[in-house]
Amino acid sequence: MNIYGASGHGKVVYDILRSRNIQLVSIFDDNTEIEEFMGFKVIHKPNEELLKTPTVFAIGNNVIRKQVARRFTGLFSEALSHASAIISPNIECDKGTVIMPGAIVNSGTKIGKHCIINSGAVVEHDVFLEDFVHIAPNTVITGNVNVGEGTQVGTGTSVIPGVRIGKWASIGAGAVIIEDVPDFAVVVGNPGKVIKYLNE
Repeated sequence: MNIYGASGHGKVVYDILRSRNIQLVSIFDDNTEIEEFMGFKVIHKPNEELLKTPTVFAIGNNVIRKQVARRFTGLFSEALSHASAIISPNIECDKGTVIMPGAIVNSGTKIGKHCIINSGAVVEHDVFLEDFVHIAPNTVITGNVNVGEGTQVGTGTSVIPGVRIGKWASIGAGAVIIEDVPDFAVVVGNPGKVIKYLNE
């Protein structure tokens, strides 16, 4: 398998591969200043043969991850999870998603394409995460929550049951979300309050 993204996030994705005994074939990155990654030479212009190998996108930024996914439609791998993650057999998880060490994903949850469930995060039952969502470390998403496309839920956030979080929103670290969040909103605090909109 290939990794696209020679970054800190890429190091954790590489650990996922190793935890599953999946061989890393090559590492790609657009940044020509990065020449080496975890002992591998970084490839800046992959050839057609390499692009036939399933690839996981190790890009933490949701906007950039979506842009890269559009460039390489069909290249991405099936969902990947670290061996230490606890995942119900009764979930649906689309291509390109990565589930990090110690994360928990419970029954009835549906996860879209190219999401990140980061280290130690808890995603409870019947949650729906749309494409390109990032659930940061130690966040707790309780039951029946919907998180819209491209939203970043910051480290240590807690979301009460039944809340709808809109698309491309940004939830600050440690926030407590007790009511619905509009699209593009930036929310911080306990309880969470909208402080601005990203499309303003």
